[in-house]
Amino acid sequence: MDAGTITYEAYEDTLIIHMPKELDHHNCRKLKTDTDLMLEENCVRRIIFDFEKTEFMDSSGIGVLLNRYKEMKASRGSVCYYRASRRVRRLMELSGICRLMEGYESREQAVGALK
Repeated sequence: MDAGTITYEAYEDTLIIHMPKELDHHNCRKLKTDTDLMLEENCVRRIIFDFEKTEFMDSSGIGVLLNRYKEMKASRGSVCYYRASRRVRRLMELSGICRLMEGYESREQAVGALK
């Protein structure tokens, strides 16, 4: 798997997005396009971002996260994330994302919190 590979898992009304090693402007366009399509074709009420493999994120990544948060909030859905490294979590704190979505240490905690 290369640094830009993004994978998705969908079940019931939940979409789990396994973020890439590097979340930058090169792969954010694909992430936005893919998730736009999934949100349009499915009844997604919850998005969970998995940052386990993410080592780098730039402002494009922040933009995509904010966009997904706004979409879910508008449809009364919810968004959270898990396994963010200290570096990624710091960027999310500085950008204000941590005030908008909860962060968890594990997948189980994140899935359980959104039920």
